[in-house]
Amino acid sequence: MAKPAQGAKYRGSIHDFPDFDPGQDAEALYTAMKGFGSDKEAILELITSRSNKQRQEICQSYKSLYGKDLIADLKYELTGKFERLIVGLMRPLAYCDAKEIKDAISGIGTDEKCLIEILASRTNEQIHQLVAAYKDAYERDLEADIIGDTSGHFQKMLVVLLQGTREEDDVVSEDLVQQDVQDLYEAGELKWGTDEAQFIYILGNRSKQHLRLVFDEYLKTTGKPIEASIRGELSGDFEKLMLAVVKCIRSTPEYFAERLFKAMKGLGTRDNTLIRIMVSRSELDMLDIREIFRTKYEKSLYSMIKNDTSGEYKRALLKLCGGDDDAAGQFFPEAAQVAYQMWELSAVARVELKGTVRPADNFNPDADAKALRKAMKGLGTDEDTIIDIITHRSNAQRQQIRQTFKSHFGRDLMADLKSEISGDLARLILGLMMPPAHYDAKQLKKAMEGAGTDEKTLIEILATRTNAEIRAICEAYKEDYHKSLEDALSSDTSGHFKRILISLATGNREEGGEDRDQAREDAQVAAEILEIADKPSGDKTSLETRFMTILCTRSYQHLRRVFQEFVKMTNYDVEHTIKKEMSGDVRDAFVAIVQSVKNKPLFFADKLYKSMKGAGTDEKTLTRIMISRSEIDLLNIRREFIEKYDKSLHQAIEGDTSGDFLKALLAICGGED
Repeated sequence: MAKPAQGAKYRGSIHDFPDFDPGQDAEALYTAMKGFGSDKEAILELITSRSNKQRQEICQSYKSLYGKDLIADLKYELTGKFERLIVGLMRPLAYCDAKEIKDAISGIGTDEKCLIEILASRTNEQIHQLVAAYKDAYERDLEADIIGDTSGHFQKMLVVLLQGTREEDDVVSEDLVQQDVQDLYEAGELKWGTDEAQFIYILGNRSKQHLRLVFDEYLKTTGKPIEASIRGELSGDFEKLMLAVVKCIRSTPEYFAERLFKAMKGLGTRDNTLIRIMVSRSELDMLDIREIFRTKYEKSLYSMIKNDTSGEYKRALLKLCGGDDDAAGQFFPEAAQVAYQMWELSAVARVELKGTVRPADNFNPDADAKALRKAMKGLGTDEDTIIDIITHRSNAQRQQIRQTFKSHFGRDLMADLKSEISGDLARLILGLMMPPAHYDAKQLKKAMEGAGTDEKTLIEILATRTNAEIRAICEAYKEDYHKSLEDALSSDTSGHFKRILISLATGNREEGGEDRDQAREDAQVAAEILEIADKPSGDKTSLETRFMTILCTRSYQHLRRVFQEFVKMTNYDVEHTIKKEMSGDVRDAFVAIVQSVKNKPLFFADKLYKSMKGAGTDEKTLTRIMISRSEIDLLNIRREFIEKYDKSLHQAIEGDTSGDFLKALLAICGGED
């Protein structure tokens, strides 16, 4: 069994079996495979209950007792994914990695993802053991085989990682951190072309502790995370490898949690990835992976495996997982500490928000108005010109074009556009032509019109807009519909949900910093209303009002501190607790506020992803977000989208829309990541 570092807590899910007797186990396995058919349940139970070191002793005893190779017998008796999993467990980790790499580079094509995963995540010691195991098992040199099967910068970085010479000193030089930040910046962002050698040298050799500080400083210096620069400067497998290295430097368990989630989400399961990770991490950091998985994806690793696999294969994977973090409706105290660390990071990071649509240079409203008139005159419509002009001008410039159009032609540009284009394209173009506050006011009005209310739209807009934006929306609503937004919300919603929306619609959120003492009090109120405080005090109604006041009126910076204090106080994450303890529109509104406070661009990235996943597209949500965020933070949303979903927003739009609507959306999207 892998020994934790001196003083460190063991974080694997598989432990040494007490009162272990390798001869007895060898006999039990022999009996399970004797005669017609095999007792798979007995094999599964025994092998997943022993540590890797104990399994090696069983192999030895089996050979001594029966003169046979246990792995060969298991291969003969078992089949498919279950066989691959059990046989993987029977090999020492280094030999298991060696086999995976051999398979990845054998035959036609290379499994680059497997190479990246193993070489980016292993420690120096694990790399040295892997190289030796490969030599022993295949009588070949691993570095020579990798060089023969890969090329370019991707190959160079793999070779650097294969040396297993990453610095391991925890003492970090501040001067060297600054120098590395400067070197990386000059090698990428400031250079015409990219100096890949600098990226390879720094990311391939510096210690983890050093690189974490480099990443923090890089963000402060350049205003963008190192991942964004890697995506912008590198490409292909080399880019994927470097991103994996960065993820493993930041948190190896988080890297594996993400790999496991992606292996099981969507149609079909990537079983090879699932098996490789569950086998290789079961005695290293499976508990950390489980905790991060639960924190990040709001479901336990156990439940996802259970829903995504079947038979003995499923039962064996669940044994390796070691427990269900959803079982008691809560997750580990350690997971809360992970969440707390995430808050600490988010409190430090101040990422500049950037839109994708900017004012056009050499703007000429007169020329634009004439070009638009020409595009709509006579038979047929020149949609390309309309899309090109409107998507490449800022909203302020579009208002000037509207005014100029009326002055020149005595016509209303909006009315002309409405008569010339239709469907999704019309909704998008006309939305872009409206001033933002009037556009939001119209979306709110539509959400409350007719039978039924579109609560999701009400929540999305009111939970995410700034005070200034909310006040402008209220004025626009009054001007356009001769009724106050508050009156409209009052007549169309009810109860606690109505009170939340009206509170948000006042636009009175505090805008100062945090008050630590107040944050602790606020966290206590949250713990009491969510029924996880040690000693509840006060009546429920007054607590509900206080909780609503906290979420609807405290500043974002203060609320981040409240959420940190909540984790510290309860070992729970506030968002997951709200989802568990509350229901309906009230829950959805509070969750939207919390997500917006945590990371607003990620909130919108999630909504965009959901608008395009599965059968059919929610064009209204897609259109609304692309319009409303285009000049605020759509570039940040794009970064969050690719980080979470492993594909760019550009690709998602391309795969889910078509025609002129697609062209216009891609123009607003502003680029491929």
